[in-house]
Amino acid sequence: MSLRPIVTCLDPILREKSAPVEHVDSDLDKLIEDMLETMYDAPGIGLAAIQIGLPRQLLVADISDDDTVRSPHVLINPKVVWTSDERNIYNEGCLSVPEHYAEVERPAACKVTFINRDGKEDSIDADGLLATCLQHEIDHLNGVLFIDYLSKLKRDMIIRKVAKANRDTEMV
Repeated sequence: MSLRPIVTCLDPILREKSAPVEHVDSDLDKLIEDMLETMYDAPGIGLAAIQIGLPRQLLVADISDDDTVRSPHVLINPKVVWTSDERNIYNEGCLSVPEHYAEVERPAACKVTFINRDGKEDSIDADGLLATCLQHEIDHLNGVLFIDYLSKLKRDMIIRKVAKANRDTEMV
């Protein structure tokens, strides 16, 4: 396993639509392990492959709040097939938009179909934080960031701050 660098919202790759995963094999399993290690190290609760520069329909998530008991979800080629009419607002953050958070409204519950690590079709009914996390990560696979749900003024301000932080980091 190895940590992978996470790209920021300044990288145009995050605006690309991810391609479906064609094969579930040992190479994909290694990538999944790398993504989980990267997500836990960041630390975060979700990571899409495109956030490490690989535009493939793959995400990992773990909303457990106990570092000793992890409950990772691995979704390959995920698709949201149902969302509730009820809405939730969460203060979202993103590993690709470091140190910035904003309230985003999304459906409170959703059903997602996907391929699991064994290559089998599967689905998950999610609500609360897990529903928000899965929708957030699936947005990444479609070239959408949580800041796209914000006003242009707030989005542009966040992008400028991320760019400044990157410049400051490069100067050190």
